[in-house]
Amino acid sequence: MPVVEVLRKFARFVGPGIIISVAYMDPGNYSTSVSGGAQFRYELLFVIFVSNIFALILQSLCVKLGTITGLDLAENCRRHLPHRLNLVVFFFSELAIIATDLAEVVGTAISLQILFGIPLLWGVALTILDVLIILIFYKPEEQTMKQVRFFELFVTTLVSATVICFILELCKITVPRKIELFQGFFPTKLIFKDQQAMYISLGILGATVMPHSLFLGSSVVKPRLHEYDVKRQGKCSVQPSLAAIEYSLNYSYAELIISLFIIATFVNSAILIVAAATLYGQPDAADADLTSIYNLLSYYISPAAGLIFALAMLFSGQSAGVVCTMAGQIVSQGFIQWTCKPWITRLFTRLIAILPCFVMAAFLGEKGISSILNFSQVVLSLILPVVSAPLIYFTSNSNIMSVSTTGHESGIDEATETTSLTRDPVTKVNYANGRVLTVSSILVWFTISGLNLYLVISYLMGADVHF
Repeated sequence: MPVVEVLRKFARFVGPGIIISVAYMDPGNYSTSVSGGAQFRYELLFVIFVSNIFALILQSLCVKLGTITGLDLAENCRRHLPHRLNLVVFFFSELAIIATDLAEVVGTAISLQILFGIPLLWGVALTILDVLIILIFYKPEEQTMKQVRFFELFVTTLVSATVICFILELCKITVPRKIELFQGFFPTKLIFKDQQAMYISLGILGATVMPHSLFLGSSVVKPRLHEYDVKRQGKCSVQPSLAAIEYSLNYSYAELIISLFIIATFVNSAILIVAAATLYGQPDAADADLTSIYNLLSYYISPAAGLIFALAMLFSGQSAGVVCTMAGQIVSQGFIQWTCKPWITRLFTRLIAILPCFVMAAFLGEKGISSILNFSQVVLSLILPVVSAPLIYFTSNSNIMSVSTTGHESGIDEATETTSLTRDPVTKVNYANGRVLTVSSILVWFTISGLNLYLVISYLMGADVHF
């Protein structure tokens, strides 16, 4: 296929990866990365890089699961897990949505306070409105492909604004010894020597590989598959045709990889670098929060630098709120086929997230709300193994990941509209994970679980990890 045709086809797949990348650059990432940069300078850049590699492996499994089965992770859990186990995973998934909502609530409230002088308590209350506004426009059961593309464009605009803000921020800071910055991307023993470094590393991991993103990643690939089958066959079944899978799978992988590395890795690294360059060595660095980095950027660089940071936080908070709303719908409908109206379930979830924010903001102010934000990211890291285990199991199961060729033309390329390969009508094509991907995903799972276990044991033994 000519390069121009490949690029033109790839352009039609741009969108899902950007939506997924939003889950890796929400205000929770700001909090943990700011703490990491303020306390350990550039040394935790390696954790950000590894976290994004973990995210890439798990999200690739999500793309594969949604593409091959035509069902998202929540729907596959309902279909293939025992009922009680399905409910257990559902409970932890909803807990992850609430913990994620905490980050959106805190980030939005703090940015509103900085930009418009709105008190934290009022800012927390105003976050209810964005959920309701989003749900007015987000109605997946009624959306056409054109509406899906418009929604993706809306999210892309918010993401682009966030990226631009951090490009401007990086242009304003000074890094005297750039070699130290690059060395930060290499492995370090620090996280095993310092309990607080381990705590922040797990927070970065939880803020990067967020459980709700796995449900999101397995769902956003479905509209293009359905569109392909409707155009070619006039209808679509739950599982996409083999031709649709062959048409889209590799392009979905490519779009995901490019989006995560260009957007998520860049933004997360930029947050830590900006914090390291402005906060490290300052008297209050150990207690650095989102407001303190705004104040220091404004003082040491310029008021414009602080304003750009606050705008980036607002943009990322709103885009993260959008995708968290999507993920909440996917979870409730997929696991238990929830019949309540979407706005009721999301409003209920957001209210649960708002309550602790209200309490902390009322009694402890900015420091309290910053602490609950960091804690929510560690909770997400603890939940991640529970949610990712079914994903690894499903994508490694040949019975679940096989596609029958019966009734489908296969090997059809849109550019030529010719059949390049004919298969036996009863043949099944197995898309289950190969040995390398299976081993890699299991290693990721054991690494995350092992680090979580280490943190919990350390805490129970009296280590000061600021829970």
